[in-house]
Amino acid sequence: MAVKKTRPVTPGQRYRLAPTFEEITTNKPEKSLLRPQKRSGGRNNVGKMTMRYMGGGHKKHLREIDFTRNKFGIPATVKSIEYDPTRTARIALVVYADGTKTYILAPAGLTVGQEVISGENVAPEVGNTLPLSKIPLGTIVHNIELKPGRGGAIARSAGSYAQLLARDGKYATVKLPSGEMRMVLVDCLATVGTVSNADHMNVRLGKAGRNRWLGRRPRVRGVVMNPVDHPMGGGEGRASGGHPRSRNGLFAKGKKTRNPNKYSNRLIISRRKK
Repeated sequence: MAVKKTRPVTPGQRYRLAPTFEEITTNKPEKSLLRPQKRSGGRNNVGKMTMRYMGGGHKKHLREIDFTRNKFGIPATVKSIEYDPTRTARIALVVYADGTKTYILAPAGLTVGQEVISGENVAPEVGNTLPLSKIPLGTIVHNIELKPGRGGAIARSAGSYAQLLARDGKYATVKLPSGEMRMVLVDCLATVGTVSNADHMNVRLGKAGRNRWLGRRPRVRGVVMNPVDHPMGGGEGRASGGHPRSRNGLFAKGKKTRNPNKYSNRLIISRRKK
């Protein structure tokens, strides 16, 4: 996929960098895999706003994605590559030999008609899912499980990938997209390849209205609020601010928020790059 520069016939098109959608093969999703999306607008069960800057946006359907890939030994044929309005990556509709239809995350390079398969003794090719114990060292993977059987949780967004570096006993060492190196159980499944739509990071919306279509309301800086609304608000002219902090007074820069007793601390070999 690439991005295209639009002709500046309107101010909103002047700086827009739009996706080309050249890899999309159909615009009609599989109806049996669509689910309604509940939308809160940032309000809780009594109607009180608990999350700001949410609301509006185009109506969407959720696509049921199979992150577990646990139909072992049954080949599946890719029927289409589709757009998913609720995620950054592309999705692929696959039909298993027994007739089951599911959506999976489409890795880069996956094409219509290609076969993908899950299992312990399958080839480590793009789109195939294997345990980390069976994947060659140095392989690029995505959709990695953290607990066996629970489904992929790591490296699922557009262009994401992790690298399998080493194996020692019941743990494998994986380098994550953030640069963090951590241990994952070798029984956990991972899919070979990089997640599709890597050019998502280069997209420019071009105008504020396109943000509203995505359900994002305008975000207001704390320094332009009044003191009653934000700790950084108030002051004459621009003489406000202070140490960057949240609306609740928590420091925004430098304060450690990770639980020092978190169970996964022992699995992290080196933290992400700051």
